[in-house]
Amino acid sequence: MKTRVCHVASNHYVTDARIFKKECKSLSRKYEMYLIVPNTECRIIDDIHVVGVNLPEELFKRIFNLNPIYEAALEVNADIYHFHDPELLPIAAKIKRKGKIVIFDSHEDMPSDILEKPYLPRWSRKLISIVYETYEKRTLRKFDALVTVTPKIVERLRTINSNTYLITNYPIFKDIPINESRSQQICFTGLISHLWNHVPIVKALEKANVKYVLAGPMTEQYKKELSALKGWEKVDYKGVVPAKEAEKIQTESVAGMAILGYSPVAGGKEGTLGNTKLFEYMMAGTPVIATDMRLWKEIIDKYQCGICVNPDSDEEIAAAITKLINSPELVSSMGKNGKEAVKKEFNWETQERTLFEMYDKVLNS
Repeated sequence: MKTRVCHVASNHYVTDARIFKKECKSLSRKYEMYLIVPNTECRIIDDIHVVGVNLPEELFKRIFNLNPIYEAALEVNADIYHFHDPELLPIAAKIKRKGKIVIFDSHEDMPSDILEKPYLPRWSRKLISIVYETYEKRTLRKFDALVTVTPKIVERLRTINSNTYLITNYPIFKDIPINESRSQQICFTGLISHLWNHVPIVKALEKANVKYVLAGPMTEQYKKELSALKGWEKVDYKGVVPAKEAEKIQTESVAGMAILGYSPVAGGKEGTLGNTKLFEYMMAGTPVIATDMRLWKEIIDKYQCGICVNPDSDEEIAAAITKLINSPELVSSMGKNGKEAVKKEFNWETQERTLFEMYDKVLNS
């Protein structure tokens, strides 16, 4: 019989890119796969048994009503349980006490993230962060393996549990034809929020002769904030578009904008490999204008696939845009370099190997 593996999430959609499309689909080639997720119907998708449980959507109600997750996990009776949300640590610990193999997948650096949570009163954040980190240390050391997305978090978690693995969110490689005939435009595709520093980008448009194509969901409040800026007249906001249309926008642009701020959520000045934005643009053969975080800058400098800037400097952003608009040969070479880098190194297949190695180790230890 195949080894039965169960991934468990309480705050992710059934088709989550990391959990379902990457980890579960890869593992389904070797194991009998189950996925427990909230508020969806039970069904089989691509040989993965989806188990839907009813949970409150509001965080503070949900964390006190997680018993349906625990009951569903027991019913699956898997050999390996792979958990994905910090609020599930108590459930994971209970499953571990039943003698099961338990893996915890830390998508973020939670003690740092808690300090940035807007829904928590400022006075409470430090205390909650300390309490969480204390509980995390006590719990994670008992698990069979830990996974995380970026080197800095690996370093921290290895002090708790030596069986910690780096498995990033690199994209599943897709061979997108490179467009040699581009429009005088830059682009951003995806969730449009403060996290991606659109204010200095829109301000930079006042100094650069270019159109900024935005495609993705955006709150009315944030749209109001951006549209009040003078540079907004050069923005072409498409709203939410299908994936194929987003891909087309990327390939038609001289640059994809990946301007994360220096927030703890984004890894500060060290950066993160947990976000796919940079690699999506590279895979599309589009040069990137990106934050000069260390991890991203090393990649961009090594492969000559874009320009790094201070995320808060509209002057630097405008200069980078102008340089690419005026240099079609540079755009072409950077686009090809980026695509080749993703094809060779920054793709999910390279991470999949680590995933299988980890599973082999926990099963045989």
